[in-house]
Amino acid sequence: MSSIPQERVVEIRPMAPLSLDLWIVQIRSIFRIELKRSLIGKRAILTWLLALMPVAIALGMALFPPSARRLADPDARTTAWALLFELLVLRAVIFFGCAWSFLNLFRGEIVDRSLHYSLLAAVRREVLVVGKYLAGVVAATLIYVPTVLLSIALTYLPMKAGDAWTALTTGGGFKAALLYLLVTFLACVGYGAVYMAMGLFFRNPVFPALLVYGWEFINFLLPPILKKLSIVHYLQSLAPVRVSEGPIAIIAEPTAWWISVPTLLILSAVLVGLSGWRLRHYEIRYGSD
Repeated sequence: MSSIPQERVVEIRPMAPLSLDLWIVQIRSIFRIELKRSLIGKRAILTWLLALMPVAIALGMALFPPSARRLADPDARTTAWALLFELLVLRAVIFFGCAWSFLNLFRGEIVDRSLHYSLLAAVRREVLVVGKYLAGVVAATLIYVPTVLLSIALTYLPMKAGDAWTALTTGGGFKAALLYLLVTFLACVGYGAVYMAMGLFFRNPVFPALLVYGWEFINFLLPPILKKLSIVHYLQSLAPVRVSEGPIAIIAEPTAWWISVPTLLILSAVLVGLSGWRLRHYEIRYGSD
């Protein structure tokens, strides 16, 4: 008697939604890959060269210090470093370094014609954006924070050990250094979010990037209400020393830290969210780039 084959019932279950734990694992994987590219990849060479500029200038000031009278004046030394930080580190090194690094987070893969590999992976595009952005922020912080620390240390090098320690402990040197490091980190967070979004929303982001630089550069000429529409205003508000912007500058009161810090963080979060939305609807056209 032949056996009658029994029907096999296959139960089809709906796919479970992606969990937060899986997203965290994916972000970590993307973070590790992108962090390596940002620190030791070929595109990181320009970033490191920019970071060496203030160190080289601070080293020159240490090897060829000013007169003993000016060296003994703590106000002159503090003002000199504040000028170096704002005019060179903040407005040039970090600004252009972040522009180069964060624009290339996605534009670099488009130029290399490799972005489709990332988009075809079983990863939500918003997760891809978050992983790349966090890697860019950490890489920029690891590059520019030591730059600021080393530059500050070199400004105290011509002094005697006892005088330098007194300036750091009782003269507010440690507190000022921490504030400069906070400004450096927030600059990486804010400018990084701006330029990553530009790299996704504009096929040629060079002109928009120059517009942003022009807006930040002429900030000292803007009326107080328009100053608040720039990142550099909030960064300057957090700096421990206010630098004179010249006789034609329009003076505005600095924004309190409890407003400046959340404003920069919220702006960055919004821009990262917009970048995730843009990448979700992004179409790759290598031939037109």
